[in-house]
Amino acid sequence: MKNINATGETQSPHFLGLTADEVEESRRKCGPNVLTPPARDPWWKLFLEKFDDPVIRILLIAAIIAILVGMVDGKYFEGIGIILAVLLATTLAFLNEYKAGKEFDVLNRVNDDEEVKVVRGGRYMTVPRRNVVVGDVVLVETGEEPAADGELLEAMSLRVDEAALTGEAVPVSKHAKGALPAASDEERTFPADRLLFGTKVMDGHGIIRVTAVGDSTEMGRTARTAAEVTGKETPLNIQLERLSKMIGVVGFGVATLIFVALCVRGVLTGDIMLTGQQWGFAALLSAAAAVALARVWVPVIYDGLEIFGSVGKLPAWLENDGLAGWLKTAGLGAALFAAGAAAGYFGGLLPSDFSSWLPHHATEEFLNFFMIAVTVIVVAVPEGLAMSVTLSLAYSMRKMMASNNLVRRMHACETIGAATVICCDKTGTLTLNEMRVHAVEMPALEGSGGRAAALLAEAVAANTTAHLSRGGGDNGGPRPLGNPTEGALLMWLEEQGGDYVLLRDAFRIAKQLTFSTERKFMGTLGTSEETGRTILHVKGAPEIVLERCARVLTASGPETVAPHAAAIRERLEEYQARGMRTLAFAYQETAEPPAEADIEVLAQGLTWLGFTAIADPVRDEVPRAIRVCREAGVDVKMITGDNQQTAQEIARQIGLLNEADGLASHMSGREFSELDDEEARAAASRIKVLSRARPMDKLRLVRLLQEQEHVVAVTGDGVNDGPALNFADVGLAMGKTGKAVAKEASDIIILDDSFNSITNAVMWGRSLYENIQRFILFQLTINVVALGIALVGPFIGVKLPLTVTQMLWVNLIMDTFAALALATEPPMWGVMKRPPRRRNDFIISRGMAVNILLMGLLFLFFLIGLLLYLQGGEGLSEETAEGRHKLSLFFSVFVFLQFWNLFNAKRLGRDSSALSGLWENKSFLVIALAIFVGQLLLVQYGGDFFRTTPLSLREWVMIISGTSVVLWAGELLRLVRRRGDTAPDEVAYEAGS
Repeated sequence: MKNINATGETQSPHFLGLTADEVEESRRKCGPNVLTPPARDPWWKLFLEKFDDPVIRILLIAAIIAILVGMVDGKYFEGIGIILAVLLATTLAFLNEYKAGKEFDVLNRVNDDEEVKVVRGGRYMTVPRRNVVVGDVVLVETGEEPAADGELLEAMSLRVDEAALTGEAVPVSKHAKGALPAASDEERTFPADRLLFGTKVMDGHGIIRVTAVGDSTEMGRTARTAAEVTGKETPLNIQLERLSKMIGVVGFGVATLIFVALCVRGVLTGDIMLTGQQWGFAALLSAAAAVALARVWVPVIYDGLEIFGSVGKLPAWLENDGLAGWLKTAGLGAALFAAGAAAGYFGGLLPSDFSSWLPHHATEEFLNFFMIAVTVIVVAVPEGLAMSVTLSLAYSMRKMMASNNLVRRMHACETIGAATVICCDKTGTLTLNEMRVHAVEMPALEGSGGRAAALLAEAVAANTTAHLSRGGGDNGGPRPLGNPTEGALLMWLEEQGGDYVLLRDAFRIAKQLTFSTERKFMGTLGTSEETGRTILHVKGAPEIVLERCARVLTASGPETVAPHAAAIRERLEEYQARGMRTLAFAYQETAEPPAEADIEVLAQGLTWLGFTAIADPVRDEVPRAIRVCREAGVDVKMITGDNQQTAQEIARQIGLLNEADGLASHMSGREFSELDDEEARAAASRIKVLSRARPMDKLRLVRLLQEQEHVVAVTGDGVNDGPALNFADVGLAMGKTGKAVAKEASDIIILDDSFNSITNAVMWGRSLYENIQRFILFQLTINVVALGIALVGPFIGVKLPLTVTQMLWVNLIMDTFAALALATEPPMWGVMKRPPRRRNDFIISRGMAVNILLMGLLFLFFLIGLLLYLQGGEGLSEETAEGRHKLSLFFSVFVFLQFWNLFNAKRLGRDSSALSGLWENKSFLVIALAIFVGQLLLVQYGGDFFRTTPLSLREWVMIISGTSVVLWAGELLRLVRRRGDTAPDEVAYEAGS
């Protein structure tokens, strides 16, 4: 470096650097040069977070009540079963996410001990990167990364790759402050006189004065935003919370009605006969229990008010979910009971004999009624829902790996299916992130006997600073090293069958003039094997090289440049308008010995050889993937650090922009940042392309779209994409080219960097959501029937149409087993023909609600009619053999109605037969068979425990064949819909399609 003498002392007063005391003072004020890693929650906290799910909480409350009731009669089956289901769902979800978290628990940490060249106290020295402070003078050279952000004091032919921060693959020139007009920054993402941490010097060298270190650098701020806790809720969680509130309200409401109905029936039939004093004690006991359980039913009342449009805030004393809060309400209930009992006893309102306060038989009846009510709640609350969601997510998580989607956070499997907008990075996602030669324009390429082609091959091989790494590509092929533009030329030469190493060795290089931003061309002088004479090869900006040319090599030989100049410029402008980089080639032959030649002097009166158009090519599958997204109703927006021309050309190539799109569909990051919030909100909807975008521009766009109720997916690979990836509803990072910060902030890693894999992820997410809907449809239909039967039964003379154990068996096979069966239903491409659901759309669609009520009421009316028929005017008593036999018939009919409806639920959203593709889901077949056989065995051998007696073969045939009408009716309806469907779109998905 010219400012440092042989003793290591700098000669320029501008570059004396900091003294030792100034270094310490700067470190004290501005902090160390290290990035703070994001905080990590311990495993136990991550596990406990799984119990924050609203469905899980309701289940735990139901389990505790069931166990408390079970303590009285020794039946813990219900409560233990619920707890096992909850533990299975939460543990499975935790293990999947914890494993994924361990695999990707990395941040973009720099080597803090790497030596950095600095000037301190007027002397040249090296210090660890962590010790660099604000104010330090740092030297940077080709191949190095700046140790921190800084302003350029000196720059020599400096070109920097800022792709990690901007996403733009082409290196940009840098210059010292004041060396070029400020207008040169108009089309730049970052100022030309600043170097940033995280970038890489591709050519030249320079000196910077550090202005920011560690977390204060551009990369540090971006990484911090990328790791910020967003507190975002997934669309699925929002809908499941609404569903859980609705189920809780209905379940508790029906359970209360059933308890009251059973008590009224007991009074009317004489099963419960109490005196006035005993009724008073029963009321006191009920009031005390209500106070003790206030944390259970008061929130349900508020949920009910919210469902009916009245929004109220829970009382402050209910917001504390800790143990102290529960003990407080339990203590208040106990205190109320003690005070009431004491007042009644000493006031003469209660009998003096404690045993007569509530007769034993009445106590047993009330506890039995309460247990039935709790069981109804257990049946009403589908514990299989949490399992269904978890199993569906886990199944999709595994299967999505086959389509190159590595899911880090399980919820992202479903959220991507709800995406209404995909904000997509250009480089590496839509394009290959590889500079490739698109076209070669040479007037003499076909008619000069191969001489022009030989000269071009020699120029590409010799007049370059790049190399190829053999066997370093994705498929074992060559990989460019060095300048990406020159690497693209060498790759093109390899594709033409040339060996750049042999050609370079054959050209005896004497001198080389490297590229500079001032000169805008590069020259290499040597002896050509082709001509045997000294030749100068020149490569550079076409407008500069063309000005230095006197001749053009044509098919008939060299001709004067003037007649050809206009045509050459026109062709150049065509490629440049399409966003491509053009590079010109020319040469000069001379008899002058190389040692005496001056390249600057020789680079005049050149012969124009031709030019190449170089671009980052669009991935082959992207136009089709964009079309699929459009058909699926998903809006795609391209956000890139590239310039306007390149961005628009790529957008046209992939079908994102068309002739009908006006100027409003494209905007630069600078223009977008200058809009006020209202203008930016309107622009966010109409923008299709955002060029020259900075990280905060991308983040602002994402947040504005979310404010408009969009579900936003964001793709990216650089540090600059981290904040938007983090705050998006689902972030997708590139697996091959993605930086660690981007991966850390993402929810899904696209292993092959292909946009096609993103469309596959959307398809999986939508199919997963449908699987959850299938389970909800099936389960809630059962709940409507079971709750209706339990509520109506006592009023038509049947105290318990279904016993507690029978309802729990139904709950097990039609809830837990059904969750397993429907969670693994394979996806269909038909989901991509429908528009995405809105963020606030309830998980139970209008069609599902009609189906649930219609089927539930049909089943209910049929079963009530069956009960009345079986009674025959004599009533149904479980105490008699005949009554138990008839109730066994009823129980079996109830189960098999739901069994056949399971097949109908399997085809929700599809018109194909429920019997088609059965073998594609072997889990469904195994579970269906288990339910079928299990019901037969339970009735034949359940005995007193399940209140069943064996049925004859004839009765079984009648039950199975009669209830199968449910399936055949569904098949007929689907057949009619298929006949009316002129464009069936049910195509099974195959991995990799």
